[in-house]
Amino acid sequence: MLLVASCFFYMFFKPVYILILAFTIVIDYVAGIMLENEPDKKKKKKYLVFSILANVGVLAVFKYYNFLDGSFTSLASLGGLKINIPYLSILLPIGLSFHTFQAMSYTIEVYRGHQKAERHFGIYALYVMFYPQLVAGPIERPQNMIHQFYARHQFNYNNAVHGLNLIVYGLFKKIVVADRLSEYVNQVYLHPANANSFSVLLAVCFFSIQIYCDFSGYSDIARGTARVMGFDLMINFNRPYLSTSISEFWTRWHISLSTWFRDYLYIPLGGNRAGKWRMYRNLLIVFLVSGLWHGARWTFVVWGALHGMYTLFGLLTRTSWTKLAAATGFNRLPALQTILSRLVVFVLVTFAWIFFRAESFSKASAMIHKLFAGDYSSNLVQLSAEKGPLNLVLSFFVIGLLLLSYKLPYDLKLKNSLPFLAITTFIIIILGKYAGAEFIYFQF
Repeated sequence: MLLVASCFFYMFFKPVYILILAFTIVIDYVAGIMLENEPDKKKKKKYLVFSILANVGVLAVFKYYNFLDGSFTSLASLGGLKINIPYLSILLPIGLSFHTFQAMSYTIEVYRGHQKAERHFGIYALYVMFYPQLVAGPIERPQNMIHQFYARHQFNYNNAVHGLNLIVYGLFKKIVVADRLSEYVNQVYLHPANANSFSVLLAVCFFSIQIYCDFSGYSDIARGTARVMGFDLMINFNRPYLSTSISEFWTRWHISLSTWFRDYLYIPLGGNRAGKWRMYRNLLIVFLVSGLWHGARWTFVVWGALHGMYTLFGLLTRTSWTKLAAATGFNRLPALQTILSRLVVFVLVTFAWIFFRAESFSKASAMIHKLFAGDYSSNLVQLSAEKGPLNLVLSFFVIGLLLLSYKLPYDLKLKNSLPFLAITTFIIIILGKYAGAEFIYFQF
């Protein structure tokens, strides 16, 4: 029943794309069995490579073909060559990067001997297609999910209430906070030339909060939906803007992707075992690939590169900052040190988000130019001709509600959940935006 529901859920977007999933599911299912049965290490590696190439090949065709086409054509034109490679007018399958990485983790784990090959085809297909986290994660490992599909799940009141807590909190983040902030963000990013410096500053700060609430909101909804049915999905966000370093930020933001890159790219490259400089190289490679994973655009690569440089700078200067804090006595003010560290992390992350959000380098450059232009001569960009500054006031109000929600237990396992459910639902009804905005990470 879950597999049928998951197929229906995915086909609701574009029915024919179910064939893409079927293709990779069959290949990885067979590859898993062959990997487990094959004693020869060289042949096992060939099976693994074939499985990875099949998954990455699908991702490359649908997500990166036109990007590579345009980049190669532009590069050739610089050398005086005119190359006309056909452009593919295809729609990107929803959540392609997520279920591709989830499928790849299965064959890699079987190859490493950490996971037994799944013989039940329906169970394996459900592992890839489980609808709560199919299109935007979290990216689960087979060790966490497959055994849950064999367990018998009966209705449990505590599971249902806990799941509903997560769902309504996720809806609050998405509909009340993210979608309201998006109105201001979209208008400024669409016409940065019409905005002054303070308007741009507000927009880039709003986007930091918007993308957090949008993505973590989906993760909460996914976890809550699964929890109601008795399934446990991993926590994907852990209040990342409370981080005191960029390294810590990436242990709190999109945890399922960060740990995926750590286990399947960073460590195989050598991790921190091959010397300090190779470790720095490996970190930079991971962040560049992470940027490209997010989108087929050079602005995403720059976003990843910025986070890589932030991380390297933090590692290179960590000892110096510690000595400076001790010499100045700043280490005797831990609360102030924490506040300033969190502020620095938020500023750095927020600046990098400009390249993530901007549709082109020209738009990103315009935003950065306006940000540092010191132009405070005109009024803030209005959210809309009809509602004017009211939405701006409400935006700050809902951000305040978000901060207030941090007083709640992080897992939202409340002793008395009904008041939380009722109050949050009421807030969603009164303050929610219902313009039908999709989740940002659906495009990845």
